[in-house]
Parts: sequence; structure tokens; C-alpha cells
Amino acid sequence: MKYQHKLNRLIAVSGLFVIAMSWWGCKVEPILDPNNPSITSITQNAQLSELQNLAVGCEAGMRIYLGTYLDDVSVIGREYYRFSSSDPRLTGDLLGKGGATLDNNTFYITNPFDGRYRVVKNTNILIQALQNTKAAITDAQRKAGIAYAKTVQAHELLMNFNLLYANGIRVDVANPDKLGPFLSQKETLDAIQNLLNDANTDLKGNPAVLPFHTTLYSDTASNFSKFNRALAARVAVYRQDWGTAATALSESFLDLNGSLTAGSYYLFSTGGGDLLNPVFFPQNANGETRVTQPSFITDAIPGDPRLAKAPKRTATATQDGLNSNYDFFAYPTNITPIPIIRNEELVLLYAEVKVQQNLLPDALVAINRIRTAYNLPPYAGAVTHDALITEILFQRRYSLFGEGHRWIDMRRYGLLGTLPIDRPGDDVWQQFPIPATEN
Repeated sequence: MKYQHKLNRLIAVSGLFVIAMSWWGCKVEPILDPNNPSITSITQNAQLSELQNLAVGCEAGMRIYLGTYLDDVSVIGREYYRFSSSDPRLTGDLLGKGGATLDNNTFYITNPFDGRYRVVKNTNILIQALQNTKAAITDAQRKAGIAYAKTVQAHELLMNFNLLYANGIRVDVANPDKLGPFLSQKETLDAIQNLLNDANTDLKGNPAVLPFHTTLYSDTASNFSKFNRALAARVAVYRQDWGTAATALSESFLDLNGSLTAGSYYLFSTGGGDLLNPVFFPQNANGETRVTQPSFITDAIPGDPRLAKAPKRTATATQDGLNSNYDFFAYPTNITPIPIIRNEELVLLYAEVKVQQNLLPDALVAINRIRTAYNLPPYAGAVTHDALITEILFQRRYSLFGEGHRWIDMRRYGLLGTLPIDRPGDDVWQQFPIPATEN
């Protein structure tokens, strides 16, 4: 992509990501950089190149600690084990071994939590810059750029909500000297939905081109709206607001007959200053590796090609009383993109919404779209609400393996107790604690 070279040169060109203010325990301190413009000069009169650098910084920041986030949700969700010769917490704390609990002051919560808020801070700087810039952009472009920033904010806040769940998160963090309160679970999701809706007001039907390039979906506001609506559909499903979810899906890039891989992705490359895919390990690695939780294999439909995401190892991987004969290989190279949201998820969200609206024939169409895409026979089970939800969760397990959904799906249907216990005495956690830096 044309934009990839900008991402590759992030450290060299975008002082903004470096000086955009480090977030630690929601205390924001500027990191001075004499070789780059000050934050004030950017927020008061940003040039077009500086707006571009801010967008680059936001999108690069979205990938920071992504590997830790995916390990958190995937290990607790019993999708894979994260074996590490240097850190027993990945097979101890995350799995609740021997009375262990989740620590509120360690890397697996503080790093992804702070990383997401760094991006939120960068988007707030971008919003200020767009509001005040004297660069040659139209009002429609200005609105589209701000809506882009709000959409990214909503996504990052949702990532932190996924970890903290009933503990809630802060949504209003625009003023670092007067942070908003931690909201309840419902209030958090409502606020994220409202943020997406507010952004979409300036995206939907707006023919303007964003005043910077983005890798997230499209440079045209009206097309970027489809990405916004895809995220809005996910949030609405989490809120069990099926009518809103149905509307959002109809305005997203959902295509029942289209490519299941179409959508928005985190990008990686081997370019200088860029990041590699953080959850890639070569097959048959030892010491530091990720291996598939065995039930992913034993519960599968025989011959399901999605099992290629978990190829058999040449030797069993063993650590801390855990064993697996299968690698986690959903991302087969160190530059394989990781989905943010894609059409396959939208098709399954569509099926779920239709079941919840009691439109079961429509749900069957979507379910069979997924099954036939993998050369599986059409669904032949009971056509009831409960049976179809079970089937949808099953298809989500295999279609979205390693993309960060299993733990969340089982939690929102009250099924965490059905996840496999790997060792006697292990626990399946509902949520992470509020980081100690927030207390």
C-alpha cells in the first residue's frame, strides 16, 4: 500500500507519536523533543504534513501492545496457551493456577490499558489540530478528519472495556487535569456507541476525502463510514440492542456474498522503524511460543479447513502442566495482517441479530454462507433460538480464532463456566482489575 512507507518511517518522520504525551495511570506528561515541533504549535496551526503524521502516529499506536491484548483474551478464553520460558504469569495468573489471581499492577493489564489511552490522547491532539488548523482543507474535510479520530477513539476504548468489562473504564479523558469518572459497564458501552454515532454524523454521505491518508479502511468519508458502522454493529450487539445492530450492519461493509476477508486490518512490515506481527511464532518453536488449546481440535467438525490455523507440531509442547500437539498459526508470517474487523465477523453478527429478532430463516442463510465457504454441509440442526445461537458461537470460534472474540462471546452469553479448565483448580476470569495506576 502507498501508505506503508509512511508507517515504516514512523520514528523518523512522526515526532508526534513520540511527543504526543505518554499515558501512565492517566497522568499525562509531555516528553520534550527539541528536534520536533511542540504540541502547542501542532494543535494551534498544524500543516497538512503534520496532520498526516498525527494520523500515522494514531494508527501505529493502535498496534502497540496488541500482542499482549490478544494473549490476555485468547489465553483466558482458552483459545491458545502462551508458553514463555521467562514469565510464568502467562500460564499462571491468566489461567488462575493454584489460587493465583490477576494482578492489577503487572504488564498484562497495565501495558495494553495504557497503550490504548495513549492512542486516545493522540486522537485528542488530532482533533484539536483539525479544529484549529489554517491549512487549506474544506469544512467537510475538517469534519471528516475529526470523525475519523472519534472512530479510532471508540475502537481503542472498546478494547479497554473488553478487558475491564463490569469494572468499566474512563471515556472522558480529553482534559488530563480533570479526567472523567470510571463509568459502569452499561454507561461505558452507551458512551462508545454515542461516540461512534456522533462521528458517523459527519461521515455518512460526506463525499470529502480525509485530509490525510489512512490504512484503516478508506480515505473517503462516506466509505470510512462503513468501517464506523461495522464497529457500531459490534458495540450494539454487545449492548444487546438488536435493532440498532441491524441498522448499523445495513450501513456497514457487510456483504453476504462478498469476500469474508474484506475489512480493516492492522498492518505490519519489515521496514525500518515498523513493527512485526506480535503474535507470530514459527511452527514447532519452543521456549517462547503459542500453542492451540487442544479442545479447538477435538471439538471441530472433521475436515474443517479452518483447522489449518492450528497445524500439528512435530513434538508435543509442554510447560507448567499444560500440553499441546498443535501450534497457534492463525498468522503464518511475521507480516501477516491482523483483523480489526472483517466481513466474516459481520456475517456472523448478522446471523446473531436475525436470531435475536426471531428472523430464523435469515439467520440460516448467513450461517450457511459461512459453512459452505469452508466446504461444510449446510446446517441440519434444530431451527430454534437456542440451537442457532449455539451454532453461531461455534462458527465464531472457528472463523474468528485468535482474533480476540472467544472470551468476550462466552462472557456475554453467560457461558464462561463451559470453557475448558486446563488443570484442576484453574479459573476462568470474567474481567481484569482496574490497574493500580488508576487507584
